[in-house]
Amino acid sequence: MSGSSEDVRPVESSIKPPVYLHIGDTEALSGVCVVDVTLPFGKTVNIDEISFKNHYTASVSVRLLRTAPEQEAPAKWVTAVRDLPLMENPHTEGGSQDYCCIHRTQMQVDPDHVISVRLILRQPSSTWLSFSLEDIRIFPHSEPDPEKEVSDWLSDLTLVDQNTDLEGLPDPQTVSSSLQQMWALTEVMQSNQTTASIGRFDVDGCYDINLLSLT
Repeated sequence: MSGSSEDVRPVESSIKPPVYLHIGDTEALSGVCVVDVTLPFGKTVNIDEISFKNHYTASVSVRLLRTAPEQEAPAKWVTAVRDLPLMENPHTEGGSQDYCCIHRTQMQVDPDHVISVRLILRQPSSTWLSFSLEDIRIFPHSEPDPEKEVSDWLSDLTLVDQNTDLEGLPDPQTVSSSLQQMWALTEVMQSNQTTASIGRFDVDGCYDINLLSLT
């Protein structure tokens, strides 16, 4: 389990006090605790990951209250993570105070359009007087920008600021055309896997005058 990237800020959320469940009408604790995390009112969040510091919790389940934007159906609770172990053994210290992170790839459902998060904590051992999670943070998910295509990069060569002094520089359109020919020639060489001798800039024994003008 790893932490989120430092340059991504967590979503503003309201964490309600933990509710410890009792056995029947007695004062005996059941070893189950529920923590509700409410996200900004009127907004939904696509979750990338949930981070926290453990405090003697043996395992955690994650429930999400999600909406369906394309439908007018009411929000529905779904289980995203079920009984994820946080301690090596409920009766020993191992993992009891670790910093943990649950990424969206570990969840059984897409954590998108989420209104509220419910964390269900379990500690079956009576060794510990209390258990909880601390410093709970929810980080939003954002789609990465698509990689720029080579053709887009080449076309940018023609976008020159009109205020730029171009005196003494080759024509951008000529440079772009030459680079496209070089790129195409490289693709042809790789695809044909030919061993024939090919000149630096010649195609079928001929040179493009545009290329010669650049040397």
